[in-house]
Amino acid sequence: MADNIKNMTPKQIVAELDKYIIGQDEAKKYVAIALRNRYRRSRLPEEMREEITPKNILMMGPTGVGKTEIARRLAKLMDAPFVKVEATKFTEVGYVGRDVDSMIRDLVEASMRLSKQKRMDENAEMANSIAEDIIVKSFIPSHEVQSNNGGVQLGNIFGNLGYKTQKQEYEENKQKEYEQSKEYSDIKMARDQVREQLRQGLLEDQIVEIEVDDVPKTNQLDQNENMIAIGNIFDSMMPKKTKKKKCKVSDARRILREQEAQKLIDMDQVTDEALQNAEQNGIIFIDEIDKIASGSSMRSGADVSREGVQRDILPIVEGSVVNTKYGPVKTDHMLFIGAGAFHVSKPSDLIPELQGRFPINVELSNLDKEDFKKILTVPENAVTKQQKALLETEGVNIEFTEDAIDEIASLAYLMNEETENIGARRLHTILETLLEDISYNLPDPEIGDVTIDRAYVQDKLSEKFKEVDVDKYIL
Repeated sequence: MADNIKNMTPKQIVAELDKYIIGQDEAKKYVAIALRNRYRRSRLPEEMREEITPKNILMMGPTGVGKTEIARRLAKLMDAPFVKVEATKFTEVGYVGRDVDSMIRDLVEASMRLSKQKRMDENAEMANSIAEDIIVKSFIPSHEVQSNNGGVQLGNIFGNLGYKTQKQEYEENKQKEYEQSKEYSDIKMARDQVREQLRQGLLEDQIVEIEVDDVPKTNQLDQNENMIAIGNIFDSMMPKKTKKKKCKVSDARRILREQEAQKLIDMDQVTDEALQNAEQNGIIFIDEIDKIASGSSMRSGADVSREGVQRDILPIVEGSVVNTKYGPVKTDHMLFIGAGAFHVSKPSDLIPELQGRFPINVELSNLDKEDFKKILTVPENAVTKQQKALLETEGVNIEFTEDAIDEIASLAYLMNEETENIGARRLHTILETLLEDISYNLPDPEIGDVTIDRAYVQDKLSEKFKEVDVDKYIL
């Protein structure tokens, strides 16, 4: 579990979520408690810890009100493996609950990426130093004495017995002689100069030839994890191949840093850590869960399929063991967050066993005009700030006046009421339409500062809104 989360109270977690998500206080409160409960559980004795399972959450509310964003931000805040799946993907024609285990395998892959990246970050300094040495040596090559493989192996055997072979002694003496020569000291001085220039960033665009691992394309026979990649078996038995690559120093540093950091990783340790992290901290967000609910008592056809998917999801949510290519994974302590609009169906239409596995039901409210105004200005990644930053790259400074923000919020609210309610996503539609002409004509030296006020918004969007309004009545 991330270190920072241990000191965060539920109130602080909600305050962190408030930076990105407007409103939905009840949903934020429940997820904050669920998160804090994980920390509380980690402090209990082993026997008690095993008994306590997470209280899964079922979120109900129309699209675009923040259901997915709450779960995603929660996972990022906690530095936990997170995966989002659509429940409807398991209802493909001809299948009932097709490959529901894949959500757990996806979670383990996400956990592996997190653990691997964490280890690579830990080794970054050492990998950086090794990469720098390799680049310096490729600029100023030397003439050190090279041993052949046989010599090295024999040397190791005799070295273990306490004495060296004649060949090994000869090579060591030659190396010592070379290190005392003027040529060696000249090369060392030249390398120090290159190293200094490299650190000052003077050689970034220079072309250098480096040796990189030649990674063959995997010969995967099937997407199924139980199938064997024949090519991978033979590759692991053979020594690693390398190839020469010419590239800029900036690219070479990145490639070598990653390559060397990879070599420093203990993959067994990474795998153990990733499986543990997935089991204890994993969050699975099951979207469109309302689409697999069926309310009728006389079930047939598609309803049978939907109920079949519910029955296949049930053991995973209840707690079971799923086999992955990294080893078996228990799902008992993963947090499942279900979400759906529940326009047609309602939570009671899910099978009783599945309802029982989502004990916390929270309803997310529709967004009103004030919410839209806050969404446009308050969050750290507000859509107006995104558009402003994008157009600044073309040398255009856009300013939204307060009355423009008010008008955009009013239009978004009205359009959601009049047509389909797509929540905050309506703001993307409006802003793209609003800035369409400006974006299209850039870059243009004559366009500098642009102020968007209420009149500009009304001029651009009044026609669009009328069209949408009339479209409702055209068959």
